[in-house]
Amino acid sequence: MIKIQQVLFCVTLFFTMQLSTLAQEEKLSSTEMEDFKRKVIKHSSGIKSLKTNFVQYKHLGFLSKDIETSGNMVFKAPYLLHWQYTNPYQYSIIFKDGKIHINDQGDKSSFDASSNKMFEKINKLIVGSVSGNMFDENEFSISYYKNKTHYIAKFVPKSEDLKQVINEIEMYFPLTKLLVAQVKLNESSGDYTKIVFKNQQLNAKISTSDFTN
Repeated sequence: MIKIQQVLFCVTLFFTMQLSTLAQEEKLSSTEMEDFKRKVIKHSSGIKSLKTNFVQYKHLGFLSKDIETSGNMVFKAPYLLHWQYTNPYQYSIIFKDGKIHINDQGDKSSFDASSNKMFEKINKLIVGSVSGNMFDENEFSISYYKNKTHYIAKFVPKSEDLKQVINEIEMYFPLTKLLVAQVKLNESSGDYTKIVFKNQQLNAKISTSDFTN
């Protein structure tokens, strides 16, 4: 069975360090907001490929310790994306040629991304996270903040289908490196998923085999 939340966790798409503390947030002025968006888009335009490892933390209120999983992600412009969990289980998702390919520990399936509006929006946001074209105010209500170390963009879904899964998406951008460093997916229940990216390799050599499920 397709794990919808696992696919949504890919929205992430992509990134590099865990925030140990989050200082008080300050909302950006309209001038700061436009400057931030312009810089992110400019920086992302030079990204042709990206390889990175990630660690995912799933927080559930009834558990004393977060559930930790890890894996790696490969992106190649404009639309190829492979998201792979390797520990403690094997699970991969490939976005390729308008299709989503799932490999759940050897159980493979594929379907058209456009056949499901929610997956289509997820795919668009994932690719936008790397390309810099994520600031779609038709799909999300977006607000912008900063603290001492990061810019923070908060996305609240407008569509009811996404709201059923995610209440808000937070993306953290280091002030000195305008590429998403961490993604936090907040649920209305108070539970959340945090994805932290490590060992990023920008414009690394990518093989077609990286997108074979």
